[in-house]
Amino acid sequence: MTDTDVTPEVVRNDDKGRYEISLDGALAGFTEFVADDQGRLVFPHTEIDPAFSGRGLGTELIGQAMTDVASRGETVVPECSFVVRYLQKHEVNGLDVAWPHGSAPRG
Repeated sequence: MTDTDVTPEVVRNDDKGRYEISLDGALAGFTEFVADDQGRLVFPHTEIDPAFSGRGLGTELIGQAMTDVASRGETVVPECSFVVRYLQKHEVNGLDVAWPHGSAPRG
């Protein structure tokens, strides 16, 4: 079995304040979140381990994280440039996004 046969797993780790993506049990990356004073989830940083780059894991991670946030009825404040770009290009059903100044969606 090659790693292209392995399905990435995305889980929310509330203790660490992040969503994590793993391949075959190995942590491949994460996107951090912190609740602001209004209870919204601010996403300041996303990181994919260089050993796993070029496989689309960042897109998979953010896509699943945003879908999960939407299913929980939470609001996202995208500060991480990767999260901003993802949300500018992809529609996530039911997701409430509070755009920070200067990063509003592009048409």
